[in-house]
Amino acid sequence: MIVKLPFPATLADLMNVEGKAELIGGRIVEHTASGIIPGRVSRRIVRSLDDFTPRLGIGEAFGDNVGYAIDPPLTSGRQSFSPDASYHMGQLPANQMGFAEGGPTFAVEVRSENDYGPWADREYAAKRADYFEAGTLVVWDVDPVGQTVTKYDSANRTVGTTFRPGDTADAEAAVPGWRLDVTALFA
Repeated sequence: MIVKLPFPATLADLMNVEGKAELIGGRIVEHTASGIIPGRVSRRIVRSLDDFTPRLGIGEAFGDNVGYAIDPPLTSGRQSFSPDASYHMGQLPANQMGFAEGGPTFAVEVRSENDYGPWADREYAAKRADYFEAGTLVVWDVDPVGQTVTKYDSANRTVGTTFRPGDTADAEAAVPGWRLDVTALFA
């Protein structure tokens, strides 16, 4: 849903929106809540990333609804992201009650019940392009129905590597050495 404002919305306006939303082209775009399975999948990814953080010694894992502010706006007009899971190696802002600055190093988008079909695939592709323009190194498109994790990276922005049950997914280039068992992710 798009929240209509009488003027272009700002990042400050976005901070006052309840629930998950992003700022794109001066419009606040709200997102519907996720179901149980997408929520469980994103939680498992964040938990694994968070457990791995001490080994890497840099960065921080964030769960659903942590905002990333993009300034200046991207070519598409996007000024924020709110991934389902993410890993951020950039400097955190002085005000840690606010958004992280810049794109996440690694972003995860978990498909919800209504995120399927050609229109959804186009939206996901456009959002991945925005992530890469913002400096994100790896983006996962996670499909709980098909039980797949498709990895896109800054070198292969449009052609992904798909991991299925029995495979071990990675986010190399963004989170070196971290791995996730796809079977356990969807169990």
